[in-house]
Amino acid sequence: MTRTDFGDIVVYDRTEPCPYLDGEVARMPMRMPLGRVSLRQTDWRLAAGHRRTGEFIYETNCPSCNACQPTRVVCKDYVFSKNAKRVLSKNDRKFDQKFSAPRGSQARIDLFNLHRKSRGLSVNDSDIDREGYEWGFVRSCMNSFEIGYWLDQRLVCVALCDLGKTSLSAVYTFYDPEFADSSIGTYSILKQIQYCKERGLEHLYLGYYVAESPHMRYKARFDPQERLIDGHWQRFEREAKK
Repeated sequence: MTRTDFGDIVVYDRTEPCPYLDGEVARMPMRMPLGRVSLRQTDWRLAAGHRRTGEFIYETNCPSCNACQPTRVVCKDYVFSKNAKRVLSKNDRKFDQKFSAPRGSQARIDLFNLHRKSRGLSVNDSDIDREGYEWGFVRSCMNSFEIGYWLDQRLVCVALCDLGKTSLSAVYTFYDPEFADSSIGTYSILKQIQYCKERGLEHLYLGYYVAESPHMRYKARFDPQERLIDGHWQRFEREAKK
């Protein structure tokens, strides 16, 4: 293992097939911080393009591709469109929202596996087990929490988040495909933007935007947003929303 300029320890650094684009080679070095990451350090790392999985930090450093662009919503400038307001209003009446520390219950593990299979994201059709779920989502080096969405006593969606001093990171969201017609994935992001606006947080980080990936294009809908390109955050904004 070797140290980086950030004071982290590199624990994994190999090339592998890209999880986003067929035929591309990815390199995402995995690093372990030497201590718990503070709220301000979380802001700094997110602004540098870092992402978290479990207790580790990573970022893309691919040999021949730069399609992955870290993206963040500029929350103070975000205006909920009429359609977004309809999604919020309809689902606020339908679902209960509960905040808690990340948990590794069987209900969450089953929901995660169901979501992955429905979207064709499972690796070799294998399910994640409790150890894998807790390793990736429950353990954390940051100030992390989950937002659970419930229909009566049924858990139908989980949004895992990392909190900074002035920002929020949407780590991963998964949901029951039965409720896809309710736009529950979009609803979850809208609720996180709402959370940021209510608390005066500047940015909601959505991970990587990959224009060529059908699973990542949806992120462009949440604007105004900024994308980290060649070391600089550049603003993107579509025409007026309806």
